[in-house]
Amino acid sequence: MGDVHFSRERAGKVVVLIFFWMLSLISLSCGARLSVSRQKLQVQNHLNRLNKPAVKTIQSPDGDIIDCVHLARQPAFDHPFLKDHKIQMRPSYHPEGLFDENKVSDTEKPKKGSNPITQLWHMNGKCPEGTIPIRRTKEEDVLRASSVKSYGRKKHRATPQPRSADPDLINESGHQHAIAYVEGDKYYGAKATINVWEPKIQQPNEFSLSQLWILGGSFGEDLNSIEAGWQVSPDLYGDNNTRLFTYWTSDAYQATGCYNLLCSGFIQINSEIAMGASISPVSAYRNSQYDISILVWKDPKEGHWWMQFGNDYVLGYWPSFLFSYLADSASMIEWGGEVVNSEADGHHTSTQMGSGRFPEEGFGKSSYFRNIQVVDDSNNLKAPKGLGTFTEQSNCYDVQTGSNGDWGHYFYYGGPGKNPNCP
Repeated sequence: MGDVHFSRERAGKVVVLIFFWMLSLISLSCGARLSVSRQKLQVQNHLNRLNKPAVKTIQSPDGDIIDCVHLARQPAFDHPFLKDHKIQMRPSYHPEGLFDENKVSDTEKPKKGSNPITQLWHMNGKCPEGTIPIRRTKEEDVLRASSVKSYGRKKHRATPQPRSADPDLINESGHQHAIAYVEGDKYYGAKATINVWEPKIQQPNEFSLSQLWILGGSFGEDLNSIEAGWQVSPDLYGDNNTRLFTYWTSDAYQATGCYNLLCSGFIQINSEIAMGASISPVSAYRNSQYDISILVWKDPKEGHWWMQFGNDYVLGYWPSFLFSYLADSASMIEWGGEVVNSEADGHHTSTQMGSGRFPEEGFGKSSYFRNIQVVDDSNNLKAPKGLGTFTEQSNCYDVQTGSNGDWGHYFYYGGPGKNPNCP
């Protein structure tokens, strides 16, 4: 009798245990489902914020969707300070003097190494006047980021700091550079013609870019930076295409700024060039070479920072209120390459910088920046004075400067990353 009572009691306990176990499973799966649906909602809300209603949509051969969005409906105008902003349709001054549409095209005659370059989506159409082309953000783009908040942002401390090649800093950020730079003056802009390649990326979370940096403030928490160039970033774009990009931050990549038009900030006025869209064609080893010209300058009248792509396309501007130090001027200009070295397998990454070849190989093999210039306080383009170079590990990626009549101040840069001298 006692045994029966005991086994009933035990059976009852087992039933209770099973009940609570099932309850916890249900609550776990409900919790998981809730967090998945909460994330889906967050992603959807973010997409709704970024993807504005389109007047026309163009399907690019590379899978991108380009939305032609009315000028006044672009993401910049989500910014509270831009609610009543009157769009400036042209800069007051160009670095050669008073801005003149016809003059821009003649600012630079074609030189050795330059071939016409375009964006892939142009093959399938163009955006009407009064609209701007915006690369549509897809759900999978946002899901590749570590969080909705971090989508479209660089990681903290991504700027090369030439003065302190401090190993702690280098290892902490995992970013490596090969750059030329000037400092010690007030700068009001910079220009460069950049050789365009399609470097190979080892890990999807790594990138390779070639750009110019316009910097103000210290390398602490208050760094102001405006950046423009080309990049290959599987994480950001979902492929290995070479793409035109811009970036800005006013607090050292912490809470402000983003790539392209992925937050409020840059005001685009141009209907022909899309930020983040693929550049075509790209250079090939010992074959045709292609390059892009980028000019960023501060309009002395309005104080905004303008960007021009090539000789014909004034793209738009970063309003000066976005910045603290750059509201006045820049204290440093950098040009060059940057890669992420995640050391995934305990070795240096084999992600290439530039063409993936070292500078000494020269034209047609190594990547270059040519005709590099700065804008002075009289709004004139000048050769950079006291050009320095910096690289964390020259056995992995290197830089070599030079100057001649045709290319002005130039440098070759880049490298293969992992190799016998860079394990």
